[in-house]
Amino acid sequence: MRADVLKGHLDGLLLATLEAGPRHGYAVKEALSEGSGGQIDLPTGTIYPALRRLEQAGLVRGVWDTTAARPRRTYKLTAAGHRALQGQREGWREFSTVVTALMEGRPCPGTP
Repeated sequence: MRADVLKGHLDGLLLATLEAGPRHGYAVKEALSEGSGGQIDLPTGTIYPALRRLEQAGLVRGVWDTTAARPRRTYKLTAAGHRALQGQREGWREFSTVVTALMEGRPCPGTP
């Protein structure tokens, strides 16, 4: 899947991968790939800046994990991140319902 298709949805996808618990950046990348059956395989150069942006926004909290052989930054959702994820999910459901109706040439649910 092309990265441009994900534009506007990356933050929600990253937040969703962290919902199960803390992960380091590369594990987030792997969770996206595995969860999508390999359809979403983004470069680390896309993942890490997005995680830093989410951290600056207060949606995730990153801490250095020094227990492994190599120190790595582990990210977890904050309370604000959980709320943002719920909003992202609601927005996605609405968006996908409307787009599906349009692509299939049928009326959108809830319209006269």
